[in-house]
Amino acid sequence: MSTFRFLKEAGEALFQDRHVTKASKILQKWNGNEAGNVCLIGAPLSKASISHSGASFAPSAIRKMLSSYTTYSIEENIDLADIKVTDCGDILMHPTDIVQSQERIAETIEQLMTANPDSLLVVLGGDHSISCPAIRGFQKRWEKIGAIQFDAHHDLRNLEDGGPTNGTPFRSLMESGTLDGNHLIQIGIRDFANSKAYTEYGKQNGVAIYTMKDVRKRPIQEIVRESIEKLKQEVDAIYVSVDMDVLDQAFAPGCPAIGPGGMDSYTLLEAIAILGEYEIVKAMDIVEVDPTVDFRDITSRTAAWVIMQFLKGKKKAGWIS
Repeated sequence: MSTFRFLKEAGEALFQDRHVTKASKILQKWNGNEAGNVCLIGAPLSKASISHSGASFAPSAIRKMLSSYTTYSIEENIDLADIKVTDCGDILMHPTDIVQSQERIAETIEQLMTANPDSLLVVLGGDHSISCPAIRGFQKRWEKIGAIQFDAHHDLRNLEDGGPTNGTPFRSLMESGTLDGNHLIQIGIRDFANSKAYTEYGKQNGVAIYTMKDVRKRPIQEIVRESIEKLKQEVDAIYVSVDMDVLDQAFAPGCPAIGPGGMDSYTLLEAIAILGEYEIVKAMDIVEVDPTVDFRDITSRTAAWVIMQFLKGKKKAGWIS
């Protein structure tokens, strides 16, 4: 093909500015051996959603949207072009067995963290049910963990009515002893999106709850730093779970559970960048993006930017190079 100057591989016949590096270029396929500074893995499960969801298509969509951005942060004068993000691929889901699919996620994350104990972890869901097995696998590496959850919903539903769905991940983690309620912080919980029973369950079990009213009244920087200070005294590592429906429907139309009164994208992105600056923050997932109902990939684009903000924070603080 080298004799054909203008013939490229399918999908590669794109304009390339010699001075621009697209964010998608920092992804490197895993060879099965040692990974880089960051392991990225897809968990394409959405059959556990209690509402219609095409979130299983999100890992591919989010990866694709990385090509919408460059690696250069003008705000911090930081270039991420030299960061090695190992793309470990997607976990194969069982076609009919939801619990089996969740067990595959837990097993794979545990294996990945065992093989690459010093790598940061980024998991692309999937619906929010994937966070339970992902955190279970992650906890095998760090034992005593904390979680910071950005979400419109508590996700503390009972397991008797529907089993392990996308409404139960943090209930499951707490009841299994994987995560102590005192080590769970929820940010962005929204009006008319939850029941009193689950708010009370969270409070009774020590969960710190910041509603959208709190987010509107207080700087997000203050809330995030306060959360870190609380957790870092008691845990070995922090896992950040980003349910994209924490965003207002204007900023995330491609979520299965959209609604008004949510967070704006700047606030979420600022929070993630700050979290990235802390060494104790070792992992992040991004869930509840449904590309099949998105508009102009708005939600997938924001999810991709969440990844970039996390990496920017890590590089700014010197935790990755």
